[in-house]
Amino acid sequence: MSIPMIERKRFMVGKYEIVGQPIPHSAHMLRYTIFLNGKWIGAMASVPSESDCQFLENPPIVPPLVTYHTAYRPGRPKKGTPPRTMADAPTPPREELPHGLSLPHSMDDRFSS
Repeated sequence: MSIPMIERKRFMVGKYEIVGQPIPHSAHMLRYTIFLNGKWIGAMASVPSESDCQFLENPPIVPPLVTYHTAYRPGRPKKGTPPRTMADAPTPPREELPHGLSLPHSMDDRFSS
């Protein structure tokens, strides 16, 4: 005895004709093929809405991919530059700190409490 399969469906969504065919080896799933004026524009495994059909007819423009460059390493120093010292480190701007918050002046002040 075999598993009963769903019948083929044919219906319209707006100006699009949808044909639902059973997916092989599946009892309940249908492959929905979308046609516009008799021309195939796409297929889906879920029931398409009119918005889905419009995206298949006129897909949105996708920008081209940007290749990944291994030479571009943001935030890292260039090769051959001397290592940074604490004297070269920029000081935090004190005028942007919230009222009442003070920064310790040296490493000893952090661990003294």
